[in-house]
Amino acid sequence: MDAESFKNEFLPYHRKLYCVAYRLLENAADAEDLVQEAYLKLWDKREGLTVISNPEAFSVTLVKNMCFDLLRSGKYVLSKQSVELTAVQDVSQTDNLEIRDEVRQVKDIIAHLPEQQQRIVNLRDVKGCSYEEIEQVTGLNSTNVRVLLSRARKKIREEFNKWNNYESRGN
Repeated sequence: MDAESFKNEFLPYHRKLYCVAYRLLENAADAEDLVQEAYLKLWDKREGLTVISNPEAFSVTLVKNMCFDLLRSGKYVLSKQSVELTAVQDVSQTDNLEIRDEVRQVKDIIAHLPEQQQRIVNLRDVKGCSYEEIEQVTGLNSTNVRVLLSRARKKIREEFNKWNNYESRGN
């Protein structure tokens, strides 16, 4: 495969590949670096790429696997992603403060979960990763992921309800 064919075949997917990497790594610079590394790998293997029937799917899978390898390596630490609620236009200032306080409380509860539960909640509920993707990142099987996620959600609910009931008694 020559340079022109390679450009025509694989470069149109750059934005999609970047989005996949960014979703998993949560860092723009790291996502861009990883996509560039993926293109280098593809270029090095360009002669064997002519038999690929779906270059887009192949490229996306390559980027996902590279992200999972990086996340699994232990050299890359997931940054704590903050959950942001979109403000509703006609919410009063008091309601807006209450929402912010609740979001802060949920973040605090998540921060006090065991590390594995924090990671799974972040991957599933914040980033929207599939169970299969979480399995690849964590090395856990599907059952373990579901159990940890269920326990984490239950703990978040319980702690939030305790906090909420305490707050309402204080008023």
